[in-house]
Amino acid sequence: MSGALCVQVDLELFFPERGESGREAKAVCARCEVQTECLAYALDHGERHGVWGGKGERARERMRRDRKASAASDRGAA
Repeated sequence: MSGALCVQVDLELFFPERGESGREAKAVCARCEVQTECLAYALDHGERHGVWGGKGERARERMRRDRKASAASDRGAA
């Protein structure tokens, strides 16, 4: 993505090993002008690993579940 700060640092930072912190990657994301678009891309494309748009794997999984529940609720209300 044009303008993404992640291209200016080691990309391995965004894919911490199991048990390592993604705090540094999230700090880069917090300053990035395309953070929202990055997160949307990860959610839309099912990215399961790494830090995307300032969110780690578990946070994105919760967001995906919430999206599905919301969509199901919207269909039930129609």
